[in-house]
Amino acid sequence: MAGETEPPTKTSTQQTDAEEKNIAVVKDYMRIAYSPKLNKGRSSVAHLCTDDSGKSPKDTEILGRAVRIILICDAIVFDAPTTFPGCETPLGYADSHSKVMSALADLHITSFDIVFAKEGHVLLRYSAEGSHCGEPHNGIEPSGRKAKWHAAAIFEVRDGKVYSFTKEWDKLHMWKQLGWMKGDEYA
Repeated sequence: MAGETEPPTKTSTQQTDAEEKNIAVVKDYMRIAYSPKLNKGRSSVAHLCTDDSGKSPKDTEILGRAVRIILICDAIVFDAPTTFPGCETPLGYADSHSKVMSALADLHITSFDIVFAKEGHVLLRYSAEGSHCGEPHNGIEPSGRKAKWHAAAIFEVRDGKVYSFTKEWDKLHMWKQLGWMKGDEYA
């Protein structure tokens, strides 16, 4: 993070050295994924992800005439179906999030509100903000309107790299602030 200031961590617990390293990997992933300048999609975070974190459970391999579904630990490795439908991997999230950031060109994490790790799992609750100052979003021209929101993420880190990522975020709260929805049409 040379030349960049990391958002402050407000609450954490004592961690082992291995857990601290896992937290550092996750924060680096988030630093890139939430940077309009650095996130150019999956290639921006690939060095921080396991080789199989880019494979969707729906990926297939052709074996002669048979088709075998590749299941990664019987789980989807990125899960946020209401906020990023169809996005199933940490690398896919970087792709999808780079599109959001084209509209919110000043989006950034303001703080890591809660951070802790237990062995290979890292939990982040974070606050972010941004304004619609970039590209149009779903046909809505940039308005300059600002939004602030919170989200939580649980990461699984294997061998020093992000393997899985589950995100909880109320995108409608953000969308209302930005004027990207008119009322309760998604309620």
